Amino acid sequence: MESGDAMERGVGAQLLPESHGPKIQDDSLQVPLLKDKKRAGSKAPTVILGFECLESIGFFGISTNLVVYLQKVLHGSNLASASNVTTWSGTSYLTPLFGAIIADTFLGNYNTIIVSLVFYLLGMMLVTFSAFLPTAAVLGGSSVLGAQTVAFVGLYLVAVGSGGVRSSLLPFGAEQFDDDNATDRESKGSFFSWFYLCVSFGPIVSGLFIVWIQDNVSWGLGFGISTACIALAIGVFVLATPMYKRRMPTGTPLKRLSQVVVAACRKISRRVPADAAMLHEVSDKVDPQPKIAHTGDFSFLDKAAVITESDFGEVITEEAGSSWKLCTVTQVEELKILLRLLPIWATSIIVSASYAQMNTTFIQQGSAMNVAILSVPVPAASMASFEVTCVLGWVMLYGKVIVPALRSFYPGVDGEPSMLQRMGAGRLLMALAMAVSALVEMKRLDSAARGEEISIAWQLPQYFVLAGAEVFCYIAQLEFFYSEAPDTMKSTCTSLALLTIALGSYLCSFIYTIVAAFTATAGSPGWIPDDLNQGHLDYFFWAMAAMCTLNFVVYSGFAKNYKLKTVLS
Repeated sequence: MESGDAMERGVGAQLLPESHGPKIQDDSLQVPLLKDKKRAGSKAPTVILGFECLESIGFFGISTNLVVYLQKVLHGSNLASASNVTTWSGTSYLTPLFGAIIADTFLGNYNTIIVSLVFYLLGMMLVTFSAFLPTAAVLGGSSVLGAQTVAFVGLYLVAVGSGGVRSSLLPFGAEQFDDDNATDRESKGSFFSWFYLCVSFGPIVSGLFIVWIQDNVSWGLGFGISTACIALAIGVFVLATPMYKRRMPTGTPLKRLSQVVVAACRKISRRVPADAAMLHEVSDKVDPQPKIAHTGDFSFLDKAAVITESDFGEVITEEAGSSWKLCTVTQVEELKILLRLLPIWATSIIVSASYAQMNTTFIQQGSAMNVAILSVPVPAASMASFEVTCVLGWVMLYGKVIVPALRSFYPGVDGEPSMLQRMGAGRLLMALAMAVSALVEMKRLDSAARGEEISIAWQLPQYFVLAGAEVFCYIAQLEFFYSEAPDTMKSTCTSLALLTIALGSYLCSFIYTIVAAFTATAGSPGWIPDDLNQGHLDYFFWAMAAMCTLNFVVYSGFAKNYKLKTVLS
């Protein structure tokens, strides 16, 4: 993806004034010892990928086994622990939206990352400290200095810090590539896949190494290793500062979009003609010749950029792009892009709610099995490492098998499936993963009724299918939102992809509440009791499978009618 391509909209890139474009801060002007900016800059993406590996280990070292920590150490119930984990996880993926707005508006990506890391490290230290404190159960009641209080304060500081990093790190890495260089353009395209693999590196290390330490040696030591990874990541990132190119903030994106809505509403009330094909791009001087822009979806917003007689004074007295009565074509097209993204974005929430089961009900299901594979003990939380390994396998399977097979069946089609097609495949695989989980739970309950335990190895197929859903959905989703984003909102739109994970986690907590309210009644333990042998977790998985299937059908309708930004250009 080239940033030059991202400039293209329905109005054409040539209509965007230079004053609205992003500015690059050349650090070679500020760091005299940096003599070869090009050479140094080429190393920056590698440093960022290394930073993400360490950050991922730190974050997943906390989150992977968190539901077990809340249950066994902080003495929470199954349902409460699962709900707390999904709520915290949702917050961790909600904060990137606020971090992105701050980055795009005030601080820029680099400064946002630096500030966020302070909260991140402090939160990690508090979570680690909580493992050495007595719990409220031991103290005989609630305590301000108890483990529960310190742990949750630390967890939500981690949510704030990790959110700022997530919102800015990927766009910051993309900024390091020179779009005028053919090699950099090609490398930038693969950077997204490498970045996602670095994110996946954390669950492997945490699941195989840190989780084992937490379960068998010490929770404090396990959390301490995660904290050390964050501290090391901070040191590496700060020391590499002279290498970075820094894109300066480009204004207030939300204000620019709000101006379009206000201006359009004003002109609707003033009965400006509905056929608003003649639109105007405001520059430093009043241009007497209006420009023609795309007037397809959401064409009523074009009225915000129509010059009426009463607008000439506004154009002259107001700075370009700052008026609440007349907006630029660029502003209008930015809002149209976001509105076109919303239906696709909304269907990702259901996917994320289903994916959240990997860190909650999947672990609880595995804990009720014989946690050994070929006589080797495997903690239930460590199965997440197998899922990440499957992600790598799916990436290879996609490139070596799936794409060549599609080309052989459809010889007239070059390239690979589109981002929309890949996201659709991911949604379908997510429904299949929930169905497989339900079948495994039916097998487990049947064995438990006979007084037997099945091996946790029975969970391997559901993790494998879930990994396929992740590869097809989330990698394409990051690339999709970044490529479709307006140039002034790269961080904000990238955070929208992460926001679906937050809302999915909140939705998951809401679903747990609904399940408890409707199934745990009249003496019934419900679908998800503390003793899963007395419940029906399989019913829950079947309900999630049905919801994912319906979500796939709805998504297919939206994707069929979606118009890519490059196509509109």
